[in-house]
Amino acid sequence: MPLPKRKTVRLCDCEYSEGEYFVTICTSEREHYFGEIENGKIRLSTVGSYLQEQITTTEKLRCGEVEIPCYSIMPNHVHLIVVINPRRDTLNASATSNVENTDARSASLRFAPQRENLASVVRGIKSAVTRFANENNIKFAWQPRFYEHIIRNQTEMNNIANYIEQNPYRWETDEYNN
Repeated sequence: MPLPKRKTVRLCDCEYSEGEYFVTICTSEREHYFGEIENGKIRLSTVGSYLQEQITTTEKLRCGEVEIPCYSIMPNHVHLIVVINPRRDTLNASATSNVENTDARSASLRFAPQRENLASVVRGIKSAVTRFANENNIKFAWQPRFYEHIIRNQTEMNNIANYIEQNPYRWETDEYNN
């Protein structure tokens, strides 16, 4: 019996390989794996600290092609603004030249074009945190999928950034607080 086909929530004409996105990733069953909110600030757990490390590492691994200028880790979810701006000219030049070891190392750290999209960024963060939890015998699981919204203009960007920054202060009334 074939598996049921999942309905996509993504826009059909969008590759999610360039642009600005508001992303929310939740834990399974909305379990509080990342820490607890105290006085409007998150006190991160071990897994929450590792998640924070992975968010900052993502920019370095993606060689400036991905930025995460704003994020907020909550007890059972994380909000991120992810900016994807692939430098195709640099990618092509690095991939075709064999100049120095630094160029080869730089090219090897870059991701293939089919992996330069929002899903690969989220997948990288989720898999790294899951691997860390498994290696350290920490109970942890993500909710399948994630929520994303394409940020269309500067007003939306400002409103979303404000929402993310204020999220810990609104935790008591947050829809994800169960």
